[in-house]
Amino acid sequence: MEKVILSRLDVLSHPGRMSVFRLLMRRYPDAVPAGEVARALEIKPSTLSVYLSALSAAGLVSQRREGTSLLYTARTEAAGEIMDFLFNDCCRGRPDACVSLSGASEKGMPAMSDRKYNVLFICTGNSARSIFAETLLRAEAGDRFDVFSAGTRPQSELNPFALEVLRAKGHDISGLRAKNVSEFTGPEAPVMDFVFTVCNQAANEECPAWEGQPISAHWGMPDPVKAEGTDAQKSLAFQQAYGALRNRILAFTALPLETLDRISLQKAVDDIARDAGEVSA
Repeated sequence: MEKVILSRLDVLSHPGRMSVFRLLMRRYPDAVPAGEVARALEIKPSTLSVYLSALSAAGLVSQRREGTSLLYTARTEAAGEIMDFLFNDCCRGRPDACVSLSGASEKGMPAMSDRKYNVLFICTGNSARSIFAETLLRAEAGDRFDVFSAGTRPQSELNPFALEVLRAKGHDISGLRAKNVSEFTGPEAPVMDFVFTVCNQAANEECPAWEGQPISAHWGMPDPVKAEGTDAQKSLAFQQAYGALRNRILAFTALPLETLDRISLQKAVDDIARDAGEVSA
C-alpha cells in the first residue's frame, strides 16, 4: 500500500493533474465530461488526456463512457487512503492535532450541538437553484438551521419564473435577494457548518476555500434559467428543479446530525445527490 500511496502523491505533485483532481473532488459524486473539465480549467484536450490517464492509472479517478463522451469521477476512497497514510499515527503522540485535522470529535460534532447549524447553498447566478434550496430548508427546518445562498456570478435580480414557483408553493419571498459569495467569506461572515453547490457545470471550481472545514457536497442539477421553449416549458423546468431540491432537502433534514461522525455525515450528504434526485414537485 505504501508504494501505491507514494505513486499517488507523485501524480498529485504536478499542479495540472492536481487541478483536475481537485475539480473532480468538488464535483463528486458527479461524473464530469472531459470536455467540460478542459473548458473549466482552460486546458488543451490533448494535455487533459495525459493528466486523466495518469490520474486513472494511479487509481485516483474512474472513467466510464456515455455515448460519445468519456465521463470522469473522483475516487474519494483513494483520497481517504492518502489521508490515512499521512495521519494514521498522529493520535498516538498528538491527539490535539487529530482534533484540528478532523474538525470534529469521534462522537460526532459536539461543537455544533448547542446551536443552529449554518448552511450555505451556492450556484452561479443565485437566481433560482440556490434560492430554491435556501427557501426550502428554511421552510422545512428553520428552527434547526440558519440558511443562506449566494452566487459566484450573481444576477442582479431573481428569476421571475423561480419567484412564481415559490409564490405558488406558498413561500414567503419578501427577504430573498441575489448575493455574491464574497459576502460569506469576510471576518464578519457566519461560520458555515455545511456548504452545498447546486450548479451542474464546473462553476463550483470558483468557490473559495471555507475556513472551519464545513461539511461540503455537490448537489448539481441543470440550470432551469437556461431552459428554452414556451413559457409553459420554461416553467416546467423550474418546477422540476424545485422538486428535485425539495427531495434533497427533505433527505438532509432527516439525517440524525448529532449522532453521525464526520465521515458518516460526509458520506450521507454525498449519497443524497445520488439517491434523492427524483423530481417531486
